[in-house]
Amino acid sequence: MNKAAAYSGVHDKTSIVEQYAPLVKRIAHHLLARLPASVQLDDLLQAGMMGLLEASTNFDGSKGAKFETFAGIRIRGAMLDEIRRGDWVPRSVHRNNRRVAQVIEELEQVLGRDPSDTEIADKLDMTLDEYHHILNDVSIGKIIGIEDLGGSTDFFMPDGSVDDSTFESLAASQFQGALVNAIKQLPERDALVLSLYYDEELNLKEIGTILEVSESRVSQIHSQAMLRLKAKLKQWTQL
Repeated sequence: MNKAAAYSGVHDKTSIVEQYAPLVKRIAHHLLARLPASVQLDDLLQAGMMGLLEASTNFDGSKGAKFETFAGIRIRGAMLDEIRRGDWVPRSVHRNNRRVAQVIEELEQVLGRDPSDTEIADKLDMTLDEYHHILNDVSIGKIIGIEDLGGSTDFFMPDGSVDDSTFESLAASQFQGALVNAIKQLPERDALVLSLYYDEELNLKEIGTILEVSESRVSQIHSQAMLRLKAKLKQWTQL
C-alpha cells in the first residue's frame, strides 16, 4: 500500500470514529444500565470502538443494509463479547436461569398457555418474592439478550442483507421466524417491554415510567420475558 492510500484509510477510519462515536456511547450506556458496578464504561467503549472499526471494514452496502444498523449490531456484539470474557457470574445464577426456563417450559406444556408469576413460583416451591429475587439476580448477574437465545447477531440483519444461498442464511431466516413467532406468543406486557427495550432503545427507568411500575419490576419482567423465549426456543438454544 502506498503512502497516499495508507493516509486515506486512516483518514476514513478517523471520520467513521468521529461520526459514530455517539452511537457507541449510547449502546454502552444502554448496556451499562443492566450491569453491576464491576463493569467499567471505558471497557465497553473500547470494545465498542473495536466493533465499529470491524464493521467499517466488513460492511458491504450492496447487501441492502444501512451502515448504522450493521455497525450497531457489531458494536453491541463486541461489548457483549468483552463482558462474557470476564465471567463474574455466580454459578447459582446460571443454575437458577436454567431451572426457571425449564419450569416455564413444563408449565406451558401442562397449561397450554404462558404461566403466571405465581404459578411459576408455586412450581419452584418458593414465594413470589423469592421468585422475583431470582429474576433480579438473573438480570443483574448476566445479560440475557436476544443474541443469547442461540443465534448470532447476524440473525437480525434486515432482509436481503445476507446471501440467501448460504446454509447460514437459511438457518438465520428460520431462527428469525421462530423468534418472531415466539415473541407473538408472549403475554402482552412482556412483549411490550422487549419492544420498548430493543426497538425503541429505552432504558429500564424510562420503561418503568411508561408502564407506571418500578425500574426493578421492569427488570424482572424483562428477565422473565427472556426466560419465556428461551423455553419457547429450546430447540435453538441447545444447538
